[in-house]
Amino acid sequence: MKFEITILGCGSSTPSLKRNPASQLVNICENYFLIDCGEGTQLQMRKFRIKFQRINHIFISHLHGDHYLGIIGLIQSMHLLGRKSDLHIYAHADLEELIQHHLNVSQSKLNYTIIFHYLNYEKKELIYDSKNIEIFSFPLKHRIPTCGFLFKEKMKPYKINAQKIKEDAVPYIAIQHMKTGKNYTDNQGKIFHYKNYTAPPAASHSYAYCSDTLYHPQIVEYINEVDCIYHESTFLEKDAERAKETFHTTAGQAAEIAKICGAKKLILGHFSVRYKNTEAFLTEAKSVFENTQLAEDGLVFKIY
Repeated sequence: MKFEITILGCGSSTPSLKRNPASQLVNICENYFLIDCGEGTQLQMRKFRIKFQRINHIFISHLHGDHYLGIIGLIQSMHLLGRKSDLHIYAHADLEELIQHHLNVSQSKLNYTIIFHYLNYEKKELIYDSKNIEIFSFPLKHRIPTCGFLFKEKMKPYKINAQKIKEDAVPYIAIQHMKTGKNYTDNQGKIFHYKNYTAPPAASHSYAYCSDTLYHPQIVEYINEVDCIYHESTFLEKDAERAKETFHTTAGQAAEIAKICGAKKLILGHFSVRYKNTEAFLTEAKSVFENTQLAEDGLVFKIY
């Protein structure tokens, strides 16, 4: 079992030798999800040995270049390497037009189908639902329409006590009921109480990605008590006015969001190129929220 985040780019605006523009790979039980796709993302995946043909879902927070300029190269490489399976892209409707324009002017036809899902920038919305995982988008406050993304595991099955099941000759069909926390009644009316044959399920975990945004405490209602939150921290507090002007957040403000929402861990990223060293971001955030770490290209954060 696995729930981890690989940082492919933790910088903002333009690439640098140390920090690529925004992108992350979320791996939940070997299901790969790409969040944002800044310039050079496919090279970062090669560098960190991530098989990008395993990615079936890409989430683009907004259409500033440092968050999506790598996607055209990526979808072209997927085509050239023989991809056949559908690719789902969750983004602003304008991205579909942009990608289609590229395909038209280059007279290209992909071997696979891209399925576009338009994001809602007004409210929290369920955008992906599988047996084990739910993914939500939620609105942020930036210069252009921008979404964050919340990845949540669904409740896991109750743990079956096999010995007790055997001792009481519990019908096999009852086990599936008990795994979901339900009692089972047989044809004779005998009730098998799930609490007698199970232990509580393992904890379900969650991860929130907060892309470019002004300090906006209202987002807490969307990500309350998340296990881990990645929050942009483009500036330090000494440049708070610049952060406000550009609809970005400081390290201290990001830490305040983590504290208010009851997160267990905070990851800072999207550092401005003006800062050569990021240690000051960690110091600033830790004064508000102790369990803070800095994103770094290639770093893997394990939720569990």
